[in-house]
Amino acid sequence: MSDTTIEFSPAAAPLAEKLLPAALEIIARYPEGRSRSALLPLLHLVQTEEGHVSPGGVAFCAEVLGITKAQVGAVATFYTMYKRRPTGEYLVSVCTNTLCNMMGGQEVYDRLNDHLGVGHDETTADGRITLEHAECLAACDYAPVVTVNYDFAIDEATPETAIALTDSLRKGELPTPTRGARICSLKEMQHQLAGFTDERDGAVGDGPAGASTLRGVTLAQQHGIAVPNFNLDAPINKTKPAPREESKGKVAMAAEKAAGAVKAVAGKVTEHRNSGRPIDAGDAKDPEVRTAEARNPTGGTPDKTGTTEVASPAPANPAEAAGVASNKPAGDAKPAGDSVGNEEQK
Repeated sequence: MSDTTIEFSPAAAPLAEKLLPAALEIIARYPEGRSRSALLPLLHLVQTEEGHVSPGGVAFCAEVLGITKAQVGAVATFYTMYKRRPTGEYLVSVCTNTLCNMMGGQEVYDRLNDHLGVGHDETTADGRITLEHAECLAACDYAPVVTVNYDFAIDEATPETAIALTDSLRKGELPTPTRGARICSLKEMQHQLAGFTDERDGAVGDGPAGASTLRGVTLAQQHGIAVPNFNLDAPINKTKPAPREESKGKVAMAAEKAAGAVKAVAGKVTEHRNSGRPIDAGDAKDPEVRTAEARNPTGGTPDKTGTTEVASPAPANPAEAAGVASNKPAGDAKPAGDSVGNEEQK
């Protein structure tokens, strides 16, 4: 695909002029014929320019991928990380899910709501802060947590620390996060989510790792636990694993052994749960299907003449026979069980 083969509509042309080289680079990451898989990073790419997915962004993604705008819109409206209206320079998310809520997350959100004068998914008048409550930010051991543009900014947050964070951001300051990478703008974060590296010098070295994250390492050091012959500088093997048939690991061998045991048990004769008749448990057919075929063996043969009479199923046990005898089949649109036939009414 090249830029000379794509004719963009007036709605998509402004973004294509700015983003097409990067878009083609993203699409090139995917196998031929699978370019539609590039839609997610392309939507993030659109947000690097506009801060949200605009109608023009939808048109650009659709036209560069050769799909419909409806298909793009279906994805853009499904994921909350794609914003459908202008978003502030800093997206401040407060986790209000179960554990963070118990630890004060809702209070943090409510105080920010009052302090900033905006609610969920709303932006301050200066365009700096968009506030949102998040269902889960996957950091329960640091609850409650606050993120800025999806990077952790405050662990064990309080209303006071959260307010101080937003005040600093509105002043143009970038406070050091509790842990994680240096705070960046939402557009800069979208550039990373589109699959491009963070080019800011030392950006990933700002926030230290948290104590909970390092707990395993700390315990290992205290107790002198180490992996024998571990080499930190050993290269990662990037070759494809051998086919399962050629190289079976312990897990695969254990799974095959378990499957063999199941087959051995399945070969034994068991009792049908309803009729009590012995059946072969190795039969792959569903018991209900097998029972239906036993009662009406000709039911699977199509009637090409239209004259075949439907045979009543044979009772499978005395209780069923008694039930059939006391409840004659309905006819002439009469409800089942009605003891008065149409002929008796005439």
